[in-house]
Amino acid sequence: MPPPRRLPSPHHYRFHGRWILPAPPDAVYAALEDADGYPAWWPQVREVRRLDDVTGVLRIRSVLPYDLVVTARETRRDPGDRTLEIVMCGDLDGWAAWNVVPHGAGGSAARFEEDVEVRKPLLRRLAVPCRPLFTANHAWMMRAGHRGLRALLAGPGRGI
Repeated sequence: MPPPRRLPSPHHYRFHGRWILPAPPDAVYAALEDADGYPAWWPQVREVRRLDDVTGVLRIRSVLPYDLVVTARETRRDPGDRTLEIVMCGDLDGWAAWNVVPHGAGGSAARFEEDVEVRKPLLRRLAVPCRPLFTANHAWMMRAGHRGLRALLAGPGRGI
C-alpha cells in the first residue's frame, strides 16, 4: 500500500524565471556571481552583508511592507557551466539557482529557480489568504531585477 499522499504546504513556494539579456553569457554570469553588488542594480535586494567567502546575510523587500532576512550559503559556483547555487535559512528556508546560457546573437538567457519554505511567522499566518499577493510580489521583484541587470550590463564600458 502506498504511503498517504501529503497535501501541499501553503508555506512552500517554487519559482522559475528566465531573463533574456543582450549581453554575453560570461558578462551576465559575472554580474550574478557578484552578490555584494546586487543592491546596486536590484532595488529589492536592500542589503548584503558578507559573513565569509561563501556566506552572507541578505535583506530583501519588495512592494509589500515586510522585509525578508536570509542567510545564504553558496553551494555551487561553476564559471564553466555558468551555474550558481545557494541554500538559504532564516525567513525563507530552501535553495535558489542561476544558470546562464547563450541566447540569440551574442545574448544570454539567465534561468532562475527557487524552492523555499516560508518561516517568517507573520507570512506563515497569512499564507492561505495572501498567497496570490505573495506570488505577485515575487514576480514584481523579479521584473525589477531583470530591468536592473539589463541597465547594469548596458552601462558605460559594457559594450552592449
